[in-house]
Amino acid sequence: MKKVILFVTIFLITTLNAVDYTKRKSVKNFMHTMQYRYGFKKKTLEKWFKNVRKNSYIRRLRQGLFCYGGRCDSMGSWDIYSYQFLKRVGGGVYFMHKFHDTLKRAYKRYGVEPEYIVATIGIESEYGVMRGDYFVFDRLVHLAFDKNDRRAKFYRKQLIALLRLSAREKVNPKKIRGSSSGAIGLAQFIPTTYKRFAVDFNRDGKKQMNNVVDAIGSIAYYYHKHGWRKGQDVAVRVRYKGLHFNRLPTGYNHRYYRKNLDGIEPRDDFNYHGMVSLIKLERSGYDELWYGGKNFYVITRYNQSSYYAMAVHQLAQKIKKSYKRRYGKF
Repeated sequence: MKKVILFVTIFLITTLNAVDYTKRKSVKNFMHTMQYRYGFKKKTLEKWFKNVRKNSYIRRLRQGLFCYGGRCDSMGSWDIYSYQFLKRVGGGVYFMHKFHDTLKRAYKRYGVEPEYIVATIGIESEYGVMRGDYFVFDRLVHLAFDKNDRRAKFYRKQLIALLRLSAREKVNPKKIRGSSSGAIGLAQFIPTTYKRFAVDFNRDGKKQMNNVVDAIGSIAYYYHKHGWRKGQDVAVRVRYKGLHFNRLPTGYNHRYYRKNLDGIEPRDDFNYHGMVSLIKLERSGYDELWYGGKNFYVITRYNQSSYYAMAVHQLAQKIKKSYKRRYGKF
């Protein structure tokens, strides 16, 4: 009797919080495309689109920087941004040790240093702990059909890719969880990226971003395909005169020959001889300036932000140093 009551309760909650999208002309056209171009069954599509969760949000796990007494007002944007990520060193060392053989195989095959694969997973999903707080299908339906803006077309492409990958991998798209933009798994690939760059690294016939081995191989493959150069340094902090740097445009999309950057010198050895970007990190009271090389630019292909790429780089270096101290050379 209790099971029957529970089932009815869940059914009522689901029904009351569901939206029927099958009446909309744009959705009808979309389902028609999925049926005749990609071979989906009409009844299955109607079942999915008839019961779209009104609220696709699953849970709220707050993390990040907590400010007291105006503390954040006195901090630079890099201090605030990096705080939540650069403390994930311990988890990265554990992850690197646990999946040593897989990371070594990925490095051998794709030439991407293990610490950068681990750091990327650490920032994207905190080593698999934070894989997303949304039901991806429902979230993408809302984004694709509720707003008539330029992004709707993008999200419809993501929805197509999601449904096609669910068919290939034989999973129910309604059960896939991810981010507010539809990113999935440890690597947080959006569906179209998943299609192009996910690899079956554990050789089980499936490409699953919630599988650690596949995620490791896929991130390595992603960086490799975007031009990662094995053994080259990613970035180095540099000296310049003054506390704030405004002399030249900064960011990953501006590149310079080092010989033309008078008064700017690396603080450490830098195994890179191509054009560099100037990466400015705004700290409390001053600007920290870095050279970014080709591999730094490659990281920005994962997320087009200089701060993101620098967080990956600095976390990777911290993990590498801590791993060596604890376990020796990788």
